[in-house]
Amino acid sequence: MSATSAERAVTFTPGLAGFDEAANYWLLQASLRLRREVCWRWHLREDAPLHADALPPLDSPLMVSLDLARHARAKAEFFRRDVTARYLSDQIATAEPTAADCATGSFGWVAQQLALTPVARFALGLGASAAFDGSVGPVIAACLDDGARTTPTLGLVQRLWDDPSEVMQLADPWHALWRHGLLQASAPLSPDDGSIGWMQAFTAPALIARRLLFPATPLPDMLSSLDPTSSRQPTGHAVEEFQSVIARLRSGDAHALRVVPVLGARGASAADAVARVADTLGRPVCHVTSRGLTSAGGAALRQLAVLCWLSGHDLLLADADAGAHGDDSTTLALSSLRGLPLIVYVTVGDAASVAALPRDLVQPALCVTGLDHAARVRLWRALLGKRGLALGDAVEECARRFRYDRERITAIAHALRAEPGPMTKERLIASCRADMVVDLGYLAQEVKPRFGEGELVLPPRQRAQFDDVARAMLALTAVHYEWGMGRPWNESGISVLFAGPPGTGKTMAAEILSATLDIPMYRVDLSQVVNKYIGETEKNLKRVFDVADTADAILFFDECDALFGRRTEVRDAHDRYANVEISYLLERMERFKGLAILATNRQKDIDEAFRRRLRYIVEFPMPDVRERRSLWTTMLPPGVDARDVDVDFLARQFPLAGGHIRSIILNACLQSAGGSPGTRPRLTMERVIVAVQREYDKLGRSVTLEQFGPHAPALRAVAHA
Repeated sequence: MSATSAERAVTFTPGLAGFDEAANYWLLQASLRLRREVCWRWHLREDAPLHADALPPLDSPLMVSLDLARHARAKAEFFRRDVTARYLSDQIATAEPTAADCATGSFGWVAQQLALTPVARFALGLGASAAFDGSVGPVIAACLDDGARTTPTLGLVQRLWDDPSEVMQLADPWHALWRHGLLQASAPLSPDDGSIGWMQAFTAPALIARRLLFPATPLPDMLSSLDPTSSRQPTGHAVEEFQSVIARLRSGDAHALRVVPVLGARGASAADAVARVADTLGRPVCHVTSRGLTSAGGAALRQLAVLCWLSGHDLLLADADAGAHGDDSTTLALSSLRGLPLIVYVTVGDAASVAALPRDLVQPALCVTGLDHAARVRLWRALLGKRGLALGDAVEECARRFRYDRERITAIAHALRAEPGPMTKERLIASCRADMVVDLGYLAQEVKPRFGEGELVLPPRQRAQFDDVARAMLALTAVHYEWGMGRPWNESGISVLFAGPPGTGKTMAAEILSATLDIPMYRVDLSQVVNKYIGETEKNLKRVFDVADTADAILFFDECDALFGRRTEVRDAHDRYANVEISYLLERMERFKGLAILATNRQKDIDEAFRRRLRYIVEFPMPDVRERRSLWTTMLPPGVDARDVDVDFLARQFPLAGGHIRSIILNACLQSAGGSPGTRPRLTMERVIVAVQREYDKLGRSVTLEQFGPHAPALRAVAHA
């Protein structure tokens, strides 16, 4: 090879601070062997035949095969004769340095832990060099005779290694390099195929390569180590509760992947429980949320799991219900790392999510519950200190209404203590509500109350029932925790049914309750919740109830008979699954800790079992004459001149519900607008009478001219206009 060609050979000198010694050797091996291969390729391009046999064109696919077989002897002869190639061969022959103590997660540590053969170490070094050094890509492309292929293949490893037959062990998809995620193929590996293609590109993922080469580097931002001191914070759990899980993990196979479902609470409560178990086992844990993995999917999770193993940590994967909403990337990623000696804690919402995890990897579930009311009260009082003494019973009320975990309570309390001025109940509730996250997506929408308490017109009996609902919600804390009713009733909230014909004020009453109690209201969209696919309705309902259970919220189910209908005799599979939905609702409603308001105009269609779970049933009847007069009076806009409107006549002659009366007034106002600028708006009886007639037409109900009395001519004039 000419001197010019020798100078053009790519060099790779990883003499960097903190570089692992074994990695330094094998990356240098990769560089030397690549450079020697480049020498051979350049020699072929010079068309200098080494013996009588003619060589095919360099870009011929046949060259790959002949290079390993027919011309292997010619290649070896060139390596002995060429000055540069012989020098590189001498460098390649340098013995690997022995290292007794290797840093955890380093290249040398991995080689020792997995008992990697020299050819496996070389393949790992080649993959790491492609991820670490950008200048290696063009050299690989030159060796592969393809400028677009800048990552190595097993075929290239076979050409670079002295004994090509040894590379066959790497074609096994269960080889430690693939099984532990140290090398990643360009296409998913399938053990069913029996081997890995020789031309399939591979590399060491960047995060993994960085850890192998520089074991002292900090973990990436996506991973955060759980604070072991958090396991000694008050969480409402004793480590004895988790002894069965701890014993199973201690006696299990330490050389295989083990998945521990963390069932129940989320966020800090789950992290506290995992920290408690990890502290007992003496195994540190890193935490990652699935929100950071959404775009990258299972590939990112595999890299982070391998990185945790290399750093000596187990992994807590939060907010990752495997199989939920059709997303099984978590399950696939965990299945691909079966041989990784790692414990992965996965927070899940229910048993269905546990069933979606790889069955042979799942360990007993770590059942975590959030802080109970007493623990939340103690935590609030401890964090608020002396300034919190002035709050009195407001702390108990806040602890019931906002069922937050320790982390959120701590953050809110610290912010309150930092604010100047006296600490009041209003400030406490406002701070908790500001931290409230109710993300129901398309399943429910927040409703801003539009009406005041004086606008609700009900008969005395129903009005007293309505007032009882508000009074019960205000007394719920005292009754549950001072009177001792919380334990037998599972600290449940209150469920109310508003029943009556359309337009009688059911939705208005729900909004007035929201304003009176100062609790946000969310209207559940049944068109989005109810799903024709089996099991999806229950999933949607679970999400609605779970989100509302953690915070202070009212759930409003309008036209609830579509969801809370009667169970039927089972005649086919559809009946069976419909009954399952209703049974789930019965059970979940009983555990709901907030205020659930159901509204229907078909009370007889509601399943009888719901009645026992309802604290109050408020009938909204059609208003009588006195109530209709009150409705007409209160609904007329205060800024409009309505002296001509005879509310007594309207209330007496037309038996309409409040919703219809409001619609009539709006339509009359719309037809009366457009007067002279600067003058007071005026609403005439004639416009109201016409709007009444059109409301009856819209309802499909007949009305005679005699009912309109002296105002009938106005209708005749409109009819002939």
